[in-house]
Amino acid sequence: MFINSKFKANKNLHAGGGGFTLIELLIVIVILGLLMAIGIGSFQSSQIKGRDARRKNDLAQVQRALELYFNDYNQYPDSSDLPLSGGPWEDDNETLYLKEFPQDPRFGNYNYVLGGSGASYQLYARLENVRDPAIGTYAGISCGDEDCNYGVASSNANPED
Repeated sequence: MFINSKFKANKNLHAGGGGFTLIELLIVIVILGLLMAIGIGSFQSSQIKGRDARRKNDLAQVQRALELYFNDYNQYPDSSDLPLSGGPWEDDNETLYLKEFPQDPRFGNYNYVLGGSGASYQLYARLENVRDPAIGTYAGISCGDEDCNYGVASSNANPED
């Protein structure tokens, strides 16, 4: 009889069903919510870093094309000669320098500033990752609604130009 009463007690504990309590469900939902928040934050961070890497690569690509142009004409092109809003970049002799002039993935056009003598240039972009070590200060150079914070220049760039 003693064994039988233990059996009944165990049977009564599990007889109410095998479901979870409300508190257990809430704890699981909170944990899943935290994991999702961490995952979304990491995903957004990688998207920002990816766009910044694209910006740096775009400016390097434009730099190479500008140097090719300089080798042909012994000066850099005026900004009106560049398809800053996209499209192929060709000269009057139909020399193709860029198949597609790159666009900023989020802010629109990159900023191109030609030196006064045409012997130098600066290219600017806005990086989104504020912790990027390549970020600089370029007050007054606009990249969309904010100042640019990343720039590259010709090797013979002169600040007085």
